[in-house]
Amino acid sequence: MYEDKVLVCKDCGNEFIFSAGEQEFYAERGFENEPQRCKNCRAARKAAARAPRVYHDAVCASCGKECKVPFEPKDDRPVYCSECFAKLQEEAESSEEEPTA
Repeated sequence: MYEDKVLVCKDCGNEFIFSAGEQEFYAERGFENEPQRCKNCRAARKAAARAPRVYHDAVCASCGKECKVPFEPKDDRPVYCSECFAKLQEEAESSEEEPTA
């Protein structure tokens, strides 16, 4: 039913084979569009999406301990270490659960 197709990668411009087996797999999963990238370009794109996080040095606004955070701290917003942040989260959750009179 399916036959191998030669497609052109939209990233590198090289031809690649969209095999009959791959076409069957796509059909079983309900995918309507053919792949636009070759295997190498797909792998490179996935790897780029999983780039390691960049951490920034900061000082906890609560305990003063040095810590690293996955965002760039701004002077107008407090930054907390993981322990102090967890305590703040617990306090916020417990205050939401308490009924008010």
